Amino acid sequence: MTLREKLQRGVFTITVELDPPKSSEASKTLQEATRLHGSVDAINIADSPMANMRMSPIALSHIIQIKVGIETIFHLTCRDRNIIGLQSELLGAAALGVTNILTLTGDDPKRGDHPDATGVFETDSTGLIQLANTLNQGLDKTGHSLDSPTHFFIGTAVNPDAKNPKLELEKLKAKIAAGARFTQTQPIYDIAVAERFMSEVSDLPIYVLMGILPLKSYKMAQYLHEKVPGINIPAAIMEEMKQGGKEAGIAIARRTIEKLKHISHGIHIMPLNNIDTVLALTKKDDTTSSL
Repeated sequence: MTLREKLQRGVFTITVELDPPKSSEASKTLQEATRLHGSVDAINIADSPMANMRMSPIALSHIIQIKVGIETIFHLTCRDRNIIGLQSELLGAAALGVTNILTLTGDDPKRGDHPDATGVFETDSTGLIQLANTLNQGLDKTGHSLDSPTHFFIGTAVNPDAKNPKLELEKLKAKIAAGARFTQTQPIYDIAVAERFMSEVSDLPIYVLMGILPLKSYKMAQYLHEKVPGINIPAAIMEEMKQGGKEAGIAIARRTIEKLKHISHGIHIMPLNNIDTVLALTKKDDTTSSL
């Protein structure tokens, strides 16, 4: 079954994010992906994350699917391409059989390793969703017919613990109206936040994969809680990390995943390229969502 089919059938799905290499050589990423075979349902490949130049996520996604046999989700941002370029990339991805997409606006180039580069940002993530969905209808942006339509399964990002949850929900509804059908969230540490968010989107045509970012240390927990907008770590977890360190972080993530199996449609693990952490958290079975 494809990722889309699994979600449609209520299978609790697991996706994992990997960064592409800063190289034309993909062997390291292929080794990582191979270790994940049988443990995850799909691998996300970032699009020059944090505006740091990396291998094309579409090319790498295709290579992983062909050589490793794991379905992929390629990220596409609006930072580096205009409307023509975005559509061209999408058609190329469809031709390569890479049809799961996570649509993102993208980071400012000033944050990355090419700070003098010019960001395009001709559209935003909602506009990119509309582009992909229009191609699915067999049309380009200007209404001209394609020789054949695409079949993208379109995803978006969302923050369940946003500072302004009402505005975040309205943005998500706009993205769903544009064509998004699944979302991968910011990291979740408070189950009450996940429960509240799922109650808010329960009537919407969207599959939700809750973000899991395993904590490595108390220092990391402090940084995320204090410096990263939209990530709030409960005091009890902070204390647990203070006492237990990395082992506590794995235990917290495992506990969170077990609870999310009864709340969300799946999880999205952000392991900071530590495959051992993913394997410690995943034991693939036929668990179905209770949703």
